[in-house]
Amino acid sequence: MKTILVTGGLGYIGSHTVVELLQNDFEVIIVDDLSNSERFILDNIEQVAGKRPIFYPFDLKRRELLSQLFDAHQIDGCINFAAFKAVGESQEKPLDYYENNLFSLINILQEFKARNISNFIFSSSCTVYGQADEMPIDEDTPLKTPESSYGKTKQMGEEILKDFATAHKKKVSLLRYFNPIGSHPTALLGELPLGIPNNLVPYVTQTASGIREKLSIWGDDYPTADGTAIRDYIYVVDLAKAHVKALQKLLAVSSETVIDIYNLGTGQGSSVLEVVQSFERANHVAVPYQICERRAGDITIAYANAEKAEKELGWKAATPLEEALRTTWEWQKYLEQRA
Repeated sequence: MKTILVTGGLGYIGSHTVVELLQNDFEVIIVDDLSNSERFILDNIEQVAGKRPIFYPFDLKRRELLSQLFDAHQIDGCINFAAFKAVGESQEKPLDYYENNLFSLINILQEFKARNISNFIFSSSCTVYGQADEMPIDEDTPLKTPESSYGKTKQMGEEILKDFATAHKKKVSLLRYFNPIGSHPTALLGELPLGIPNNLVPYVTQTASGIREKLSIWGDDYPTADGTAIRDYIYVVDLAKAHVKALQKLLAVSSETVIDIYNLGTGQGSSVLEVVQSFERANHVAVPYQICERRAGDITIAYANAEKAEKELGWKAATPLEEALRTTWEWQKYLEQRA
């Protein structure tokens, strides 16, 4: 049985992926500093998966604590989710994003190098493409300078990992997500924004529930059908399953050096207004909104060509937008019951 280190494993995508790993007979060790999650998520992971992962609450920038963890456990691979992730905030606090997202990554890779460990999966982002010239975006689409400091940390992280894999004969997989949404079917796991949400869907749910007065839609003057920005929204459980597939491929391949790159999306774009309207239909609730000025760092349109992941991993996004948005509302109701 392989033991996988999952950094940021109590976060949104991390917690769903931990459940999938446990249900596929992996041992899981989580490191999470709880800067964007809460400890009850660990109990909920156990409730959903029927097994409790090992948990270490510390900051990955503390190399000495990370070394102690590697001394204590035989690690067979890592899925690295630990990162600050808000596009808007990254424009206001670029140094915090560079320090947190890159130093933590380098610390883990130093341990991998020192202990001759391979099999590293990186939580990347479609932001590495910047505003692509053509849609859909495939893995050969040229990378542009990202619009945000967050996107730049993801692009730099990919470059670090490519150099690491080449120089030290390691196997890495770079997973470029589009926009994860939704919650676990049990309503026990979901996106848990601390403070005001930065992502669209949690802001929609908080507005629908009355926590927020109105949803702010950042710009209605984009060159799109309804003037709002278009993204590829992928259900988080589908996304989590892709990580297990990518890991299984790395573990099975005999090559010393592997650099896999996969887009993870649905292949369809939805505008902000379409998401709001789909949420209202799925859950029979109203979402009041206001149109605001465009937000710095946002691009006009991005959606994936995910055929490579389907061909090489046997993975495909399977959950419709409205179903994903229905699960989000169930999660919001669960959080209100907990309060």
